Amino acid sequence: MPRHPPVIVQPPSRSGGRRVTVNGRIVGFVYGRGELAELLRAELDPTAETIDLVGSDLIQWRGGGADDWSVPRDTSHGS
Repeated sequence: MPRHPPVIVQPPSRSGGRRVTVNGRIVGFVYGRGELAELLRAELDPTAETIDLVGSDLIQWRGGGADDWSVPRDTSHGS
């Protein structure tokens, strides 16, 4: 059975922020790549100079990738 990545970045909320869990524990709510990198550095490796947000197998992005921070438009009402 494949192992689940320890970091899950949830889809953008109505405010544009994304909830982040590490090993099933909510560790924060971030609004951009910089905030996410700082949060993960604190949670995973405080001595790391950088955190690879795109190429790391430790991170699973849901509802978009590292560049998706805005709320998806609701197209169900046909404007």
